Amino acid sequence: MAESDKRKASDLFIECLEQEGVEYIFGVPGEENLDFLDSLSRSKQIKLVLTRHEQGAGFMAATYGRHTGKAGVCLSTLGPGATNFVTAAAYATLGGMPMLMITGQKPIKKSKQGRFQILDVVSMMQPITKYAHQMASSDNIPSRVREAFRIAEEEKPGATHIELPEDIADEYTESRALPRSIVRRPSADVKSIIQAVDALQKAKRPVLVIGAGANRKMTSKMLGEFVEKTGIPFLTTQLGKGVIDERHPKFLGCAALSAGDFVHRAIEDADCIVNIGHDVIEKPPFFMTNDGTRDDRTVIHISTKTAEVDPVYFPHIEVIGDIANAMWQIKEAITPSEKWSFDAMLRYRQAEVEHTAKLAADERFPIFPPHAVEQVRNALPDDAIVCLDNGIYKIWFARGYSARGPNTVLLDNALATMGAGLPSAMASAMVYPGRKVLAVCGDGGFMMNSQEVETAVRLGLDLTVLILNDNAYGMIRWKQANMGFADFGLSYGNPDFVKYAEAYGANGYRVESSGHLKELLAHCRDTPGVHIIDCPVDYSENDSILNTEIKEMSRAL
Repeated sequence: MAESDKRKASDLFIECLEQEGVEYIFGVPGEENLDFLDSLSRSKQIKLVLTRHEQGAGFMAATYGRHTGKAGVCLSTLGPGATNFVTAAAYATLGGMPMLMITGQKPIKKSKQGRFQILDVVSMMQPITKYAHQMASSDNIPSRVREAFRIAEEEKPGATHIELPEDIADEYTESRALPRSIVRRPSADVKSIIQAVDALQKAKRPVLVIGAGANRKMTSKMLGEFVEKTGIPFLTTQLGKGVIDERHPKFLGCAALSAGDFVHRAIEDADCIVNIGHDVIEKPPFFMTNDGTRDDRTVIHISTKTAEVDPVYFPHIEVIGDIANAMWQIKEAITPSEKWSFDAMLRYRQAEVEHTAKLAADERFPIFPPHAVEQVRNALPDDAIVCLDNGIYKIWFARGYSARGPNTVLLDNALATMGAGLPSAMASAMVYPGRKVLAVCGDGGFMMNSQEVETAVRLGLDLTVLILNDNAYGMIRWKQANMGFADFGLSYGNPDFVKYAEAYGANGYRVESSGHLKELLAHCRDTPGVHIIDCPVDYSENDSILNTEIKEMSRAL
């Protein structure tokens, strides 16, 4: 090959990303990325989304991956830029979101500045990613990029990492980008389908538990058809919300609490539990025991991966393969049984609906969380995307917000990190510019990445941020009180969120009553731009509502 046919390594890297279908690179470049950045400037396919912090870039890339199934890409420099990716890497890996992180590094073939800013980033990333690799030769760029995308996107999806040193980026190479392969998930073994069908046919009170791995469009379709044919009730984990429209009459609720809720009583009534897309990263919505106290029920695991055995999870039957195909096979083979009885389960659900409606009707000010949930649900269309940060309100939304489709409620119940709500909403607004997007954040979580409001305004995004403001780290404060400790060390002051929003060029509002919240949600929904709503919230009854009252009512049933 002639010398003129060689290309710069950084140009080749960008070509490889284009071959993978990359649309955006989110990040904060540094000196060590300048060759890469120069090559990126000539791409007609990939847009650089400059963020204000690497963590926000990582959360955006992970959310892009969650929505599309394609690895989102984010970029940082070496040292502190790379360390700022750590939380986002864990967020993506634990949460099953495909993402590729690209970090810079000093030259590796000869020292330029001694050990200045140099960390072993690859070793740091290895425990929290599926793949971490330092580029030591420009010739290997195509194979290593293809491998990083393949691993990030295969089951279970997660984060991968490539370190691109300055001197490697500046090399010239004859290598060319590799094409993406066409991959189909294998179908479940027929014998395992027969075993699952047989267990369901013998059961008297089967129930479906829909988890994170089922949160896909085709799986949603097949599960919906299965429920319609069989009439078997279903519940979801937090990460499984929306897989089937939660207005369905067979919906039993979301297992947002660890125990003691109405939905847990429904599970206790079941004699056959079908776990669909279950991952032990989620809090289990029921507890298996190996002491013989509940050996009267069968647990079926349907997933793309074999079950990870845990003290509270060791299923009896495993159906491994493409989940949508497995549910189709089971649906075709099963015959609804006259022995099945779901009356008790559905009574628990009806009791929860009535209890939730009673709480939601409370129009006190500051706003009562169940009322805020109802106001948000009433204001948004069915296909709206609600992105929850982490705090006590996440439980209220998981329990009370009716999800109407897959990935319409984005929450993190894996790493459960604060600070992801706003960046997640920003990525959602980019992927689905025609849909309404709302971030729900506590004041603590919002301030962790609030600087990205400037990024949202600069990008011209349409989204609303609802800040539930209690001037404290409310979740931990609630647990502190619940454990009998004195109220200490968890309260703080906040900026004026209206002026704060306006300083970034966003629209700021402060809720003054229940009726005013309703007006503001409607206004922001119907008005383009970035909107920040400061909503004072009353968490004073978290303990009595989430612990005492629910348990007493469910026991009475």
